[in-house]
Amino acid sequence: MTRLLRALHDDADQAEAVRDEHSAISRHELLGRASALAAELAGRRMIAVDATPTIDTVIRITAALLAGVPAVPVPPDAGELERAHLLRDSGAELVDGPTTRTATTVPAEPGPDAPALILYTSGTTGPPKGAVISRRALAADLDALAEVWQWTPDDTLVHGLPLFHVHGLVLGVLGPLRLGSRLVHTGRPTPQAYAATPGTMYFGVPTVWSRVCAAPTEARALSHARLLVSGSAPLPVPVFDDLVALTGQAPVERYGMTETLITVSARADGERRPGQVGLPVPGVETRLVGEAGEAVPPGDIGHLQVRGATLFDGYLGQERTEGWYATGDVATIGADGWHRIVGRASTDLIKTGGYRVGAGEVEDALLLHPAVREAAVIGTPHPDLGEQITAYVVAEGAREGDLIAWVADRLAAHKRPRAVHLVDALPRNAMGKVQKGALR
Repeated sequence: MTRLLRALHDDADQAEAVRDEHSAISRHELLGRASALAAELAGRRMIAVDATPTIDTVIRITAALLAGVPAVPVPPDAGELERAHLLRDSGAELVDGPTTRTATTVPAEPGPDAPALILYTSGTTGPPKGAVISRRALAADLDALAEVWQWTPDDTLVHGLPLFHVHGLVLGVLGPLRLGSRLVHTGRPTPQAYAATPGTMYFGVPTVWSRVCAAPTEARALSHARLLVSGSAPLPVPVFDDLVALTGQAPVERYGMTETLITVSARADGERRPGQVGLPVPGVETRLVGEAGEAVPPGDIGHLQVRGATLFDGYLGQERTEGWYATGDVATIGADGWHRIVGRASTDLIKTGGYRVGAGEVEDALLLHPAVREAAVIGTPHPDLGEQITAYVVAEGAREGDLIAWVADRLAAHKRPRAVHLVDALPRNAMGKVQKGALR
């Protein structure tokens, strides 16, 4: 593992390697332009990059990795306060100069334990924190996914995801540059853009796949793909089923987070189950523990912990993370090792009347109703139950009582919502995750 982006060095011809909405670049040209910028970056402590969905971002991130300078991707739509926090907290110098110069001398890369990226978390419990991701962790995760997804240089990856998260940047850009596949970034992840772009692999978050399924003609155009990958949030079972019906194949779901990269996934050559995310990838172990740290039997809900080669080094300015990492998510693991993510312990594990209820199970039941388009379930204070199950639903022509009865007919009585609020839309972040804190 001497070079992180090994495919970039292996292919020096003029074949197109990366394409955005406006232009394309070969590996040969990308290496030359990134090497020229890397020479200017050498010796800097850390840089920040405006992570627009363009080839310029690919060149700048690649240059930082070649120079051995940790890079902080900055969301291009970050507000003034968020942007100021990222730059102040990291101390990174923003690099936004030209990327058109070329060089023939390629820098010698640092060792595998050197930090590569500082990825800032969504900051749901305070200001965003910078997760330090090493070159070793990036390489381990991408190599594990190459095995699990049978990802090869023959693939063309298509996606339109943001380039400041694990999904869009690490998997969606560094993956092709390490593994040798071609990348086409569509600018935005619309059904029309995906359908118009030939590829073998497509990446999307659940919101993307939901919109694809709402456009049947475009969805059917993806039937040629080898792999449809969903992540960053749980894929609703009805969307899973619609993708099967429209494209002829079940999507591959995977689980991970900024601090761990991708740790659990279904396999390209294996079973794919709705509502479940598969097995640990090579080099990763998982376990469930109870409230007091005790082991949790198969099938029961517990707090998910992971350890292995893909974990981050710790948060910027804090001590290195070692051993088992508490993800903050709750999950079940079946006797066969398959994982189902219930959700965040802070918002998706509802303790009501002595029962532990996963919000995702109630959301899935609501989404089976023909009038329901979106659903989010949280626990809200209740004087007798401790917490009551409360649902926020986007639906047409449905009434609160009807939806409560619908769930009660399909799940245990204690899992039915006590309150249903009909809303026009659910608050979501850039990756399509529902912001449940805003619902509270």
